[in-house]
Amino acid sequence: MKGKSNLDKVKPTNNEKLISGLVSIIMPCYNGETFIKETIESVLNQTYQLWELLIIDDGSQDNSVDIIKSYQADQRIKLIQQPNGGSAMARNNGIRHSQGQYMALLDSDDIWLPNFLEEQIKFMKSKNAICVCCSYGRIDEKSNDILKPVIAKKVITSKDMQAVDYVGTLTGVYDQSKHGKIYLRKELNSLLDDYAFFVDVINLEGVAYGNPEILAKYRVRQGSMTSNKKKLIMKHYRFYRDVLKQHKIKSGVSVCKWAINGFLKYNVIHRKK
Repeated sequence: MKGKSNLDKVKPTNNEKLISGLVSIIMPCYNGETFIKETIESVLNQTYQLWELLIIDDGSQDNSVDIIKSYQADQRIKLIQQPNGGSAMARNNGIRHSQGQYMALLDSDDIWLPNFLEEQIKFMKSKNAICVCCSYGRIDEKSNDILKPVIAKKVITSKDMQAVDYVGTLTGVYDQSKHGKIYLRKELNSLLDDYAFFVDVINLEGVAYGNPEILAKYRVRQGSMTSNKKKLIMKHYRFYRDVLKQHKIKSGVSVCKWAINGFLKYNVIHRKK
């Protein structure tokens, strides 16, 4: 891999020195024993090897911690344990301990394809951008491909993010070297905190870019909050009103746009033959 060594430092505006070229992968985990092995393996299989994986165990009551510890012979994998506080608090704990120029969020049940980091960093440099995302596929609880892939929007502006979250959390990469670390809003109680995070990141320069390549796989789990759109309608409405500060009519329009986008994403299933 070409570029600066992992001892070179970059200095963001918050005066915290970061390691140039290093990717800090932030992975919250709560009772993730079923899928976390597959997720960790997808990080280990990356063609871009200059990374640190910070796994924040959020008070798991299963065997998650033992599984994570079994991978700690690789010193790039770091376990941080905390009492249960939700994904936003866990992610912030990881970001606080991160040392990398680049930061990526990866949940403990999702998967990166082997060239995810290499292609995303290359894409980011080609766009001279601080934030990029990419297209991704969907898998079920048995890791079978389901649904149509979600194709990334080529250019994502701050205005675009006012109604629909166009950044798949598992696909976003943020370059921390210019503006410094951005933390998630823990007051959101881990609901849409990742959406708010990428709103905040994109607002820094007003734009992010979507890589059309499919480089990751999002796991759709039965009974998950994101799979039950009806329960999220009021949550989204409050998000648009309280977080994005939209007036009532615009918030209603935003909810409609979000609902239509969700319907299109989840209602046509294409299983592999």
